[in-house]
Amino acid sequence: MALVPKRIRRNLQTVRNLVKITTGDCFYIRFIKIENMAIFQSPRSDLLDPSLSRLNLEISHRLQIETLTNADLPWIADDGQDVIAGLSSVPKTLPAKYFYDDRGSHLFEAICDLPEYYVTRTEHEILENCADELATLIGPCDLIELGSGSSLKTQVLLEAYGNRNIPLRYLPIDVSGGMLKNSSVGLLEKYPNLDVYGLVGTYDVALANLPTPEYAKRLILFLGSSLGNLNPLECDHLFSQIADALNPGEYFLLGVDLQKPVPVLEAAYNDSQGVTADFNLNMLHHLNWRFGGNFCPTQFEHQAVYNTQAHQIEMYLTSLCHQSVCLESLDWTCQFQAQEKIRTEISRKFELSALKAQLQNLKSLKHPEHQLQPVQVWTDPQQWFALVLSQLQPKG
Repeated sequence: MALVPKRIRRNLQTVRNLVKITTGDCFYIRFIKIENMAIFQSPRSDLLDPSLSRLNLEISHRLQIETLTNADLPWIADDGQDVIAGLSSVPKTLPAKYFYDDRGSHLFEAICDLPEYYVTRTEHEILENCADELATLIGPCDLIELGSGSSLKTQVLLEAYGNRNIPLRYLPIDVSGGMLKNSSVGLLEKYPNLDVYGLVGTYDVALANLPTPEYAKRLILFLGSSLGNLNPLECDHLFSQIADALNPGEYFLLGVDLQKPVPVLEAAYNDSQGVTADFNLNMLHHLNWRFGGNFCPTQFEHQAVYNTQAHQIEMYLTSLCHQSVCLESLDWTCQFQAQEKIRTEISRKFELSALKAQLQNLKSLKHPEHQLQPVQVWTDPQQWFALVLSQLQPKG
């Protein structure tokens, strides 16, 4: 992998420009300024993929993709400091965002189809049962999805809106530019009246840089129980960001995995086909590519256990031997002892009453007199999963 020389990395300037590809089609990509962050094009990035110029004109004029962070642009000043901080801590940790290069995103989609992984199919069934009610309640809107992935579950809502001829604009947010582009094109081919404005980036940056609304209301989706990957303080921070991004009267739909028997939970994260193990180990491949690392994934082992006190699955990569790993572009080396663990993910399981209280008690800088008030909850017969619809309302 070719690395950007240090002197060039140090001198990279913050970039702000608008690129319009005019090779017959109208596909837009905008690179926006991020404070103290320089943007540099990666050879692997598909943001300027030649296939975009071959998009059907009828589709391409309904698609915009905006790149907000370094999700597909790895050579950025100060990038990777969270890796150094995590691997320097005791015990070692890595941010879950490094799961999601393009291969990691596809592996996660494969996990969602596994028989042991009840989360996706249970949430899908709940969505099918409540989508009509939701479309009628919300009406025309900008539909913003955090961590959109393949957007398969979102299609249940798109169908409900389409069947009622209720207009919407879809704004998927994902750190994988390749996944976002491919899923967006698939949706545009399937739904001829849909417009898509994709945002490639992390949740916090995307929520702070949402485009001007096209409709009077917005609905932010955070499905798949991805909330469980955040600790309580991080949850509070995200809820505050969502409240700041919404206007009073707008909505937030949250999917959460509820507490249930331990054998069901542990089987979901230790599947018999080893797909979850591949997903976990792929993080090391991603770090190797992104930071010029020399992790040897075969010298690490996937483990997932349920912490009954914290009510969370904890996923680890365990070093199988004493080893040293260098991340060349970060000028940093890390030592591992045999059986030393890196925690790569938590997946918290929730209790509904506590979650509702947490939503109501958030602190919003933009709307200090408002709260996310839960207005509707849908769940499955086993009470394994829940969709919680909240509205930004005055406190009282």
